Amino acid sequence: MSGTAADTAPKPRRRIGLLVAVAAVILALDIVTKVLAVKLLTPGQPVSIIGDTVTWTLVRNSGAAFSMATGYTWVLTLIASFVVIGIIWMGRRLVSPWWAIGLGMILGGAMGNLVDRFFRSPGPLRGHVVDFLSIGWWPVFNVADPSVVGGAILLVVLSLFGFDFDTVGRRTPDDESGSVGRRTPDDEDGAERREDEPS
Repeated sequence: MSGTAADTAPKPRRRIGLLVAVAAVILALDIVTKVLAVKLLTPGQPVSIIGDTVTWTLVRNSGAAFSMATGYTWVLTLIASFVVIGIIWMGRRLVSPWWAIGLGMILGGAMGNLVDRFFRSPGPLRGHVVDFLSIGWWPVFNVADPSVVGGAILLVVLSLFGFDFDTVGRRTPDDESGSVGRRTPDDEDGAERREDEPS
């Protein structure tokens, strides 16, 4: 007795490898640029890139991205740790490549700043993050900060347009109503083939 089309159709490819690759690239860039910034820049002595508008400016940040929430370093460290754990847990069911990219950007950025929180002074959970790029009135930041923000924006856009992390394509109206399970392009092709078969 032959199986149904749903049983024989290939399962959607998991994207945990893409997520890890994106996160690894962001983490490597963040660590390397911070090491260079600490080695080559002097605190309080900006180096001009484009006049006074864009400069290399070394600062130590005890707050969150873009110097927000200073004074809550240990709380931010715990939050970032939970974010990393949550993304890794979601990665087990991750199918969408775009969600993999977005989550990888957030994961890499969060881990980059966590490295500073754990290993830089004044001590574990209280370490200050190295920031080094200043653009106009915007607070000084590093590679990890725009990566986290950009990844979060990408995930919001994907959600608004109906792309879920555990599906290949967009949600259908049936998916949103909950009357049937989500359908992938492979499911739709299988349904069309069954309709064409003679009864």
